[in-house]
Amino acid sequence: MNKDSPKIAVIGAGIVGLTTAKLIQEELKKASVTLIAEKFHQETTSCVAAGIFRPGTSFRGATPEITKKWVNDSWHYWQEILKSSDAVDAGVMGFDSYIFSKDNYSVTRNHLIEDLVPTYRSVDEDELKLVGGNWKYGSYFSTLKTGCEKHLPWLEQIFKSRGGVIVNDKVDSFTSLSKYDLVLNCTGFGAKYLCNDYNLVPMRGQVVKVRAPWLKFAFYGDYDTYIIPGLDGVATLGGVRQYDSYNLAVCKHDTAAILERCYEMLPGLKKAEIVEQRVGLRPHRMPVRVEPEMVGGLKVVHCYGHGGYGVMCAPGTAMNAVELAVNLLKGNSRAHY
Repeated sequence: MNKDSPKIAVIGAGIVGLTTAKLIQEELKKASVTLIAEKFHQETTSCVAAGIFRPGTSFRGATPEITKKWVNDSWHYWQEILKSSDAVDAGVMGFDSYIFSKDNYSVTRNHLIEDLVPTYRSVDEDELKLVGGNWKYGSYFSTLKTGCEKHLPWLEQIFKSRGGVIVNDKVDSFTSLSKYDLVLNCTGFGAKYLCNDYNLVPMRGQVVKVRAPWLKFAFYGDYDTYIIPGLDGVATLGGVRQYDSYNLAVCKHDTAAILERCYEMLPGLKKAEIVEQRVGLRPHRMPVRVEPEMVGGLKVVHCYGHGGYGVMCAPGTAMNAVELAVNLLKGNSRAHY
């Protein structure tokens, strides 16, 4: 290996893979980086996601400290883009959100971001009546979202402008990548088969996209109900969270349940045109796997298993993976993160 210009492969072209590819190029400017993937853009699970910055409180890495660092690093990464002239092209937009519950105060709080985002507070009595439903508890917080329909092409353009090479292919085994000095595995749910990782489970999601340019806030409710504004006035309504389901077909019963819950919260949505319905299999793993491994003599850094928080935490986990990769190339078995 030429230590000054290593050959690196990144496998997977969802938001985790493309973000990792961008960051490894920035860290190792002389490296030759190839991105290999079977699916791109709208075919990826990333493009099904609403992409809001709101981690589930069960989201975790190997330790609480690593988890918090991923979340914090991701927030600051997204903030830099949001405040830049690239925000629109990159698909990053800021807004505020409400989360309500009829049963449980604790679900309206989030220890991972309460001390991170500029605003996170309990709502008052009047705010509980902003939307339909007899809400008892609620919180209001500032956040942002990343629309992958714009963000993935934006990342790809940056990657190619820096000399990155893209290969449309399926990687069935690491042995086929032996010509590379290091591989960053960002295959999402594909890692279940590539790595024989039985800890990786599909968490089926289904959403309805509607045209609602008037929507300026996000709203969350019980039973995984959410209404999230989006780019170009297209909002995302959800959702479902079906453990160990491989069904990629749109389910009319899930659609009916999603619309019933969202229409109850915001009756005005009944007039919104339904643009499309999407299904994705979130790559759920506890904990998210970001770690180095020697696979038959090949240096590999894994970065997968983000569940429903891949868009949100792609930057933080990618930074971690890139640090591990640099240390692995230098001959260190593990970086301190």
